[in-house]
Amino acid sequence: MDTPESLGAGSADSGFVRERQEQWEVERLSPFASLSAQTKGRLIPEPRDALRTEFQRDRDRVIHTNAFRRLKHKTQVFVAPIGDHFVTRLTHTLEVTQIARTIARSLRLNEDLAEAAALGHDVGHTPFGHIGEQVLDSLHPGGFRHNEQSLRTVDLLEKDGAGLNLTHETRQAILRHSKPRGDFLNADELDELTLEAQVVRVSDAIAYLAHDIGDAIRAGVLGESDLPSDAREVLGTRHSQRLDSMVNDIVASSWACAGYDSLAPDGRRPRLSMSPQVTSVVTQLREFMFDNVYVPAGDGAEGKNARVIVEFLYGHFLKNPGEIPEHYFLRNDPVDRVALDYIAGMTDQFALHTAEGLRPGIASDVFVGRV
Repeated sequence: MDTPESLGAGSADSGFVRERQEQWEVERLSPFASLSAQTKGRLIPEPRDALRTEFQRDRDRVIHTNAFRRLKHKTQVFVAPIGDHFVTRLTHTLEVTQIARTIARSLRLNEDLAEAAALGHDVGHTPFGHIGEQVLDSLHPGGFRHNEQSLRTVDLLEKDGAGLNLTHETRQAILRHSKPRGDFLNADELDELTLEAQVVRVSDAIAYLAHDIGDAIRAGVLGESDLPSDAREVLGTRHSQRLDSMVNDIVASSWACAGYDSLAPDGRRPRLSMSPQVTSVVTQLREFMFDNVYVPAGDGAEGKNARVIVEFLYGHFLKNPGEIPEHYFLRNDPVDRVALDYIAGMTDQFALHTAEGLRPGIASDVFVGRV
């Protein structure tokens, strides 16, 4: 086998290591996998790296961003929870990434692409979780969706406005990870995505369902016996059982994606799927969580105060754009868009401190000890 030494000095620097990894993908991955050497490319063309494939470079760029670091202080579901073991937006992201890698590896898909997109899928999320997203969506004339903001973050906001210049495939998977209520495995929509993007989409749902149940029980909002009986019977009654049941069902139901067999029965490229039974149970469980956890989480004292804070910050910065850091204005965007970008990037704590500094007392009544 060729080695850098057998090809002469400097061969590794000319891309030998990366080329061997690209060849490994061709030889080992599913014929339906996204190959890094065949990426649709970056918005701005760049020379290839000597050691890393294109999707590995995307992964590294995401994980070294300020936006990724800020996820550790952003709410997942419960605003300002008391306790060290509640999920944050960062731990959620890491769980999504682990699940995505497991599924991708099991189905011989491109694990590096799934990892890169999973790590970046929530970098545009607001402070205070979906409460912050709902408020900004209602206030901004163009609306607000965290998946679109995640793409905007990696494309335009990171590196002081230079962006990360990620590949088309990673950008697509970040943009399309979000799921509406109801059946999140809509076949027609999945056909538009790479299999790795489908993996990130389903891994996000698996992760938040499993850990949000745990947090709801930890917070005393739910008891295990409150969950739908079908879900407990099919998926199990422990966090690990629920994860294992959903991941194993996805792999078993999506086995055609691994490429050991022919195309799907209808002659099309196979797509990710769940068995009818598990699809029904997961859809039922998601609806249960929306009705009993996600929506009520915004109605408590912390949720209501979070709404007040985000509304106040948006109104304040519309009237006082000079208080927004200069690098947010590099593209000459309108003030309402700049205010949106600035607030969406805030952590819970920074939003609280900023609001309290501008209007003393706005946060201290509910967020005792956090301002």
